[in-house]
Amino acid sequence: MIRYQYKKPKILFVGINPHFGSFNRGVPFSNNKLFWYLLSEAGVIEEKREELRNDEALKQVYKEKFNAVYGLGLVNVIHRPTQDITKLNKGEELPGRKRISRIIEAEMPKVVCFIGKVAYEKYTGLKDFSFGWQDTMGKSRVFVMHFPLRGKAIIRVRELREIVTSCSGLN
Repeated sequence: MIRYQYKKPKILFVGINPHFGSFNRGVPFSNNKLFWYLLSEAGVIEEKREELRNDEALKQVYKEKFNAVYGLGLVNVIHRPTQDITKLNKGEELPGRKRISRIIEAEMPKVVCFIGKVAYEKYTGLKDFSFGWQDTMGKSRVFVMHFPLRGKAIIRVRELREIVTSCSGLN
């Protein structure tokens, strides 16, 4: 089971829901570690790819450094793991919307980054938007990044660097 981390993050990442592999390991995005590799390549975290490949090392980075050292948070709109998003039920996102709204209001991250369009759609109910910066939520800037699975990694690295640059310019 994944223990989500979100105490006073500079950047709060919001995913849609966990994959069974990641859920069982207790580390978000550990089934396909591309998200972690992108964080490293973009300079969001200072961990080597070789270390992130190792499940135990990755678990230690997530538990001990993700929030405490790097100031990052991560929550999912839906807690229930599935093989893919087609297995989610309509309305299943409603409790998650309320929970994430409370987290954003209480923790006031500089940036809330939705990992993929589906996460943002499920959270906001909107369908007509583009990747990139969105309207603010309270005091937080909002960004929708491409999901870290398909397509060119350089696009995601650029997005993450843009988010980090934005955070360093905010008080």
